[in-house]
Parts: sequence; C-alpha cells; structure tokens
Amino acid sequence: MLVSYSLSIGVSVVLLPLWQAIKAVLYYDLTERREGRSLDLSVSDRPGTPSVQPWLNHVTLLTPESVELDFTLAGVGNRSWALVLDYIFLVGGLMMFWLLWGWMSTALLDWMEDLGFAYDSAWIWVLAIAFLITFIIFTGYFVLFETLWQGQTPGKRIMHIRVIQDNGQPVTLGQTTLRALLRPVDDLLLIGALFIALGKREKRLGDWVAGTQVIQEDYADPRLKLEISPSADTLARKLSPSMHLDRLSPDQFVTLREYLQRRLMIDTQIQKELRLDLARQAKELVQLEQVPEGVSADQFLEALYVAYQRQSDAR
Repeated sequence: MLVSYSLSIGVSVVLLPLWQAIKAVLYYDLTERREGRSLDLSVSDRPGTPSVQPWLNHVTLLTPESVELDFTLAGVGNRSWALVLDYIFLVGGLMMFWLLWGWMSTALLDWMEDLGFAYDSAWIWVLAIAFLITFIIFTGYFVLFETLWQGQTPGKRIMHIRVIQDNGQPVTLGQTTLRALLRPVDDLLLIGALFIALGKREKRLGDWVAGTQVIQEDYADPRLKLEISPSADTLARKLSPSMHLDRLSPDQFVTLREYLQRRLMIDTQIQKELRLDLARQAKELVQLEQVPEGVSADQFLEALYVAYQRQSDAR
C-alpha cells in the first residue's frame, strides 16, 4: 500500500502537470487552427460608435517611482506553450535523476547486503528521499531560472514572455518560490489556465499570491512580413478625404496589420472569406460610401493601413 501511495505521489508531481499543460496547448492549438478567423474589426450596432476589439490585452503598472509602464500580457496560449517546453526539459532531467538514483540505490543496497546489514526498511527511505529530491527539482527548476534569468525559464525565454512584479520590477526569490509552490495547484484540472483565460489581468493563482504578472516581450516574428503593393499609397491618398480614419481604433489598426502580415500564411479559402469580411467591416467603420471600381479587398485594406499610418505619423 505504501508503495502504491508513493507511486501516486510521483505521478502527481511529475506526470500530472505535464498532462495538464499538454491539454491546455491542444485546446489552444485547436483554436489557432481557425487560421485567422478570429481577426475581426467588429463594428458596433450603435451609429457613430466603433467597438474596440480587445486584441491588445495589456496592463498599466505603476512603479515605485510613480511612473506608469504599459505591458502586453502573455496570454494563456503563450504561457501554455512555455509550460510544455519547461515540462519537457524538467521531465527529461527527472528521468535522468531517477535512472541514476535507481542505479545508485541498487548498488548501495547490494553493498549493505554484502556487509551483512539489515535493510528491511531501507528501500522505503530510498523511495522517500527520491520523491523529496523530485519535488525539490520540480520546484527548484522554476525558482532557480526565474530568479537568475529575471523572470524567465527556458520555456518562457523561447516564447519571449517574462514574469515581473505588479509594480513592473523584476521578481524576487520569495515571489518565484511562492509561484513554484502553488504551481501544482494551478496545474490541477487546469485551474491556472481558467484563472488566466477568465481574468482581466490574466493571472493564475500563483500570480495573485506572489503579486506577479506575466508579460509578452517585444519580439518581431521573422515569418510575418508586411508587404504593401505600390498602388496602395496612391489609393490611400485618393480615399483619405472620404474616410473617417479617427473611427479606427489602435486595436483595430493592429488587427488590420495582423491580417496583412499573416494573409500569405492563411488557407486560401479562409483568406478569401476573411479579406471580404474585413473589407466590408472597414468600409462601414470609416464610413466610406463606395470603394472605387476595380479595387480588390486586399488593395483597399492596404490603402486603409497606409492612410491610417500616415495620419498617425502626422499627429
């Protein structure tokens, strides 16, 4: 009975968090397979009031010097991917430890037997020490890296996200320890993922207790290339007087830019439907009566992008 109890603890410490992280990423991946269907400019039903798409999930933090800093939140998707990567590294290290520990403990017990020592309960201590070291490695992995790398683990570094304090300062040893100790609770039944997905500040339980926030670092994806046709500038100058560009919010502009960057990566049929929907929404949003004949949806969206950017630069 003691053996089965010990094994269940080992499974909970090592395998359960990994399985929960994999489920979170699979859910996120299924959502991402829509390949751009989430891009939307969403015009409000109330005349004259454009709705703002919450594409930029961000938080404004106040530093001890009373300086406001704006950060983009990491989101459940990036955090799930980072967690899976960390668990891959962590489980790999734990497997090496258990193999080494098994070899060392077997050799030790054989040596004790040769010397005539009674070791009837020695294997219980061997297992207990092994599980204790496993917990220390599991917790210490996150504490060590997040402390030495200023809020990053190998997984977070790959995903370009970082843990910071609620005041924008680097995390402390005490905060990383609290986060690590509460991680098994957050991993249980995806409690942490639900906290992140449903909360405005995207915090898991460990973040709330430790007073931390996970943010996205500024990073330019080399796959996302913004290519604007030469005719876009001319069309933008022609349409600018007829468009109410001030009705386009910064978040909606980011959505427009996201489409123009990702369109070549989107499935052809989905892209066709998406560009027509975005062009229709954009036309209503900026109150443009008519798109010139012969102008495609992509050309109109490019012109709108150029016109908005030019107006922003002129301010």
